[in-house]
Amino acid sequence: MKYTLRQLQIFLAVAKHQNISKAAESLHMSQSAASEALLNLEHTYQVKLFNRARNKLELNAVGKTLRGAAENLLTHCREFENLMKDHTEIGHIRVGASFTIGNHMATRYLARYLDEFPDANVQLDTANTPDVVAKVLNYEVDIGMIESEVQHRDLDLIPWCEDELVVFCAANHPLARKKVLRDKDIKAARWILREPDSGARYTFERALEGLLPQLNIHLEFRHNEAIKNAVESGLGVGCLSRIVLQRNIANGDLVPLKLPNRNMRRTLYFALPKKRFHSSAMDAWIRICRDTDG
Repeated sequence: MKYTLRQLQIFLAVAKHQNISKAAESLHMSQSAASEALLNLEHTYQVKLFNRARNKLELNAVGKTLRGAAENLLTHCREFENLMKDHTEIGHIRVGASFTIGNHMATRYLARYLDEFPDANVQLDTANTPDVVAKVLNYEVDIGMIESEVQHRDLDLIPWCEDELVVFCAANHPLARKKVLRDKDIKAARWILREPDSGARYTFERALEGLLPQLNIHLEFRHNEAIKNAVESGLGVGCLSRIVLQRNIANGDLVPLKLPNRNMRRTLYFALPKKRFHSSAMDAWIRICRDTDG
């Protein structure tokens, strides 16, 4: 074996940061040492892994092919090291979750996960669905949890559970007495929605396909709480996951509105790089999430 694990770590760090200096800093080594190790790796196998342009290094076709294999290999090595150290799986894991999942669901899974793996270091990053997917594809997280189906040739989606969006208004809003929205009500309403490309927005637009050009999109926010507060203040009508609204609806602060013949259901997914090796920590996280919602 002519390569070292350190060379693979450097290769992957450069692939992530697209810059030798930032990669070296993340590995606590000098830029010259990192650059020399990467060049030695390429020279040993007579292969170029990056397209070099000024201070930016982008993976070429060969580098993209080898990146997944290198990530899998280092994951195996980390698991082996944990077994050698403690004779048990520690459970370290990095999770990327879309806002609704991360802010309203993931803490339940985290509590159960840490009960099972008390020494685990769990990193939980929240972002909108496209940003979570980007983190997954760039190997910044081990597993993603997203709110809509995303088509990407390098992405594997694992169906997880079902969710439903709910249209809602403030208790004192004129529509609160109607309970049911017809097409004319939908077109007349002032809508307060999640930002474009978010999972909730994707489901909303799919459900209201055909009416979209006639909708009055009054406000857009990246965070669910901002939408709830704006709707509760009487600024318009919103649409969010039932998970987000449960307490507000139970308290009577917000009123759910029905849209006949509009499918507001969606599937939530785990997202992984295609052909990614499933560590025991990743398998445990998926199992706990499914068991908790089962």
